Amino acid sequence: MNKQELIDAVAGTTGQGKGVTGETIDAFIEVVTKAISDGGTVQLIGFGSFSTGNRAARVGRNPATGAEIQIAAAKTVKFTAGKGFKDRVNGK
Repeated sequence: MNKQELIDAVAGTTGQGKGVTGETIDAFIEVVTKAISDGGTVQLIGFGSFSTGNRAARVGRNPATGAEIQIAAAKTVKFTAGKGFKDRVNGK
C-alpha cells in the first residue's frame, strides 16, 4: 500500500474527504518524525512504538573488491509491534 492508497482507505473508513485525510496523515508523519529525531519515543497502545537505536561502527567489505571498509556508527529507527497488532497479523 502506498501513501495515496492509505489516504483513500482512511478517507473511506472515516467518511472524511481525501484532502483533509491527506493533511492529517502528513501531520501525523511530521509529528512522529520530529519526536523520533529529538530522541523521544512514540507509543501507540495496541499498534506499536517507534524509537531510536544505535548501530556501532564496524568493519565491512566492499563486495566488488573484497577490500575492508569502515562503516560509521549511526542512529537507527526502530518499530516494535504491539500485542494487538501482532495478534491481528497472526490471526488471533
